[in-house]
Amino acid sequence: MDTGDGADGGGRRVFLSYSRADQPHAMAVLRTLEDAGFDVWWDGLIPGGDRYNAITSDALETAGAVVVLWSKASVRSHWVQDEATRGRDRGVLIPLSIDGTEPPLGFRQFQYLDLSGAGMRPDSPAMARAVASVAAQMGRAPAAPVRTRARPTRRTLLIGGTGVVAVAAGAAGWMVLGDRDAASPNSLAVLPFDTLGGDPSQRYFSEGLSAELRSQLSRNPKLSVMGQASSNGFRDSRDDGRTIARKLGVGYLLDGNVRIAGDVVRIGLELIAGDTGFTRWSQSFDGPLTDIFRLQERIARSVDGELAATLTGAQEQRARSGGSTDVAAFDAYLRGRALFESQADEGSDRAALARFDEAIRLDPDYAAARAARARALAVIANQYAQSAERIRLYGAAVDEARAAIRAAPDFADGHAALGYALFYGQLDVTAANAPYERAHDLGAGSADILARYALYRARRRQFDRAAPAIARATQLDPLNPSAFKTAGLIRFAAGDYAGAIAAAQRALEINPARGTIHGDIGNALLMLGKVDEAAAAFGREKVGLLAIPGRAFVAARRGDGAGIAAAFAALVTAFGDNGLYQQAQVLAQWRKPAEALAALGRARATRDSGLVLLMNDPFLAPLRAEAGFQALLRDLHFL
Repeated sequence: MDTGDGADGGGRRVFLSYSRADQPHAMAVLRTLEDAGFDVWWDGLIPGGDRYNAITSDALETAGAVVVLWSKASVRSHWVQDEATRGRDRGVLIPLSIDGTEPPLGFRQFQYLDLSGAGMRPDSPAMARAVASVAAQMGRAPAAPVRTRARPTRRTLLIGGTGVVAVAAGAAGWMVLGDRDAASPNSLAVLPFDTLGGDPSQRYFSEGLSAELRSQLSRNPKLSVMGQASSNGFRDSRDDGRTIARKLGVGYLLDGNVRIAGDVVRIGLELIAGDTGFTRWSQSFDGPLTDIFRLQERIARSVDGELAATLTGAQEQRARSGGSTDVAAFDAYLRGRALFESQADEGSDRAALARFDEAIRLDPDYAAARAARARALAVIANQYAQSAERIRLYGAAVDEARAAIRAAPDFADGHAALGYALFYGQLDVTAANAPYERAHDLGAGSADILARYALYRARRRQFDRAAPAIARATQLDPLNPSAFKTAGLIRFAAGDYAGAIAAAQRALEINPARGTIHGDIGNALLMLGKVDEAAAAFGREKVGLLAIPGRAFVAARRGDGAGIAAAFAALVTAFGDNGLYQQAQVLAQWRKPAEALAALGRARATRDSGLVLLMNDPFLAPLRAEAGFQALLRDLHFL
């Protein structure tokens, strides 16, 4: 007998052959054999894709025993019959029937063990005989049962059962949540796809592809798709599939990997049932890179079909809107998206802008790239540009968003980008209303769009619209600190300062390093009269446009005129005209209404986006009765 005494020790392994339709039974046999101390090879130990490849063939050739699970499904499987044939020819075949089905012709001369019915229990006599047969074939006695097993990859963790200890400390510790409500059968989380082939420079493509697929699926009103931040939170998790699904509150997980070889791409996917952790469906999608968009559509249709939530008619057209047919443009867009979402610094944002420019040059009708460029322009204008450049960049953002809408009228991100640029850039409250509303109608499955819509409504004191939108956003993306920051801002605008603190603290639990949160907490604590606690919170804030005004507010509450003056001077020195709105806040708290109104006037002239806070800002309360303040509210169409 070939014992496979190679350097890899393959002869000490048991090869498990089964039909995909029988995976729940196969996992029961797998666990029993591993508990008996056997090292079991199964196709969960290779990346998703073609089962019968070089890795499978090598494992089959070196296995000390080949356990074949016969069933109504597997007797019709060419894969299982091929594997059984090799086990038979090598003299290491151990046939088991999991539903009473006899082996097919060519294998009936071998005595098989019937595990149907109660025989699948680990402690059943039939299972004991199966373990004994494997032990005899392997030339050793079964070991005492063991309770934990290591799984080397995320894929095997997801579908390999519940005997895996989750990481509970360090950077992953914040991901531990209580059990969520019962998951909808049509709820889904798209996990970030793995990159195969060992080239880390291709990670942007794999993760970008999963993000694009997530966005495409979220446009289906029959599906509830978990948001990107929460899904990506499990990128390196060692939790099994059931645990991840429970933490996210979804019925299914879509996991996958991407391999690029020259001009060919292979995408291997698995749809994992959250209640069992077993694979419901798996498939590989192969094709030239030039057909990447057709592959995306095939994948979306396959997932929709498995969840009985198929797109039809106009909905299907909507799901395709925003895309490109140019592979080079798509690649540039994904590179830009990765840079923009890194939120590293001004350099990464401007590098992202250059990538979006390249994508649009290659495909002028690429709506997703135009919408992304509009957002990048608006962010650069808001965070880095001085007055003249800010006005120019915001104007370009409006033009770009309108171009995205012309290219794809039903692309939600285009409307959301236009609403953002009009509201924060042009300070045109009423003009932003229609695009925000259209984005909400088209993107009701996107946590990001819902959160932006909710904040816009809150800035207009339309809390009856803001509340359900932000509640849905946090439900779709429960591990996204930005969603809870937005929820806190909405609570603050509504005067619910305790609720604002609770939401901000949840954001910090998710990501303790998230900027601006301590400043948000400090603002709310001040409104509750907790001055010393507010001072401590502002002391922990690293973003100057929140920390420095916070020190001034604390000084004002303490009657410390010198402290206010020092903080105001620091604000002017650090931010100049980029902090005009914050200067007005400090001056209002300093009881200098004329100077505060003058600062607001300059902020209006330079289109300072801080003015979107005007309707709800309690730090400007000393100015509300002033005629100039009321005139500014009317000018911005808040009134």
